[in-house]
Amino acid sequence: KVIEIIETYQHVPKTYLAPMKTHKGLFEARIKLGSNIWRVFCFFDKGKLVILLNGFTKKTQKTPKKEIDRAVRLMKEYYKEKNKGNGN
Repeated sequence: KVIEIIETYQHVPKTYLAPMKTHKGLFEARIKLGSNIWRVFCFFDKGKLVILLNGFTKKTQKTPKKEIDRAVRLMKEYYKEKNKGNGN
């Protein structure tokens, strides 16, 4: 449902998709499955394509630094590989 909302609406409510204040271009999507709330980091490529990175269950208000670091690393790897192949 969250991906459908992101694809459909021009302005997605922050309850579903919130920008990470500490890392430009990185977003945190909230997905509820049963009684668990999952967080999935993602970003947009050229404003259209949503790239999903790592996911985790968030047990506290603060997002764990190791999860943010992993998402940033995966985002950098994506662009490195994309630029290597000159893909669009």
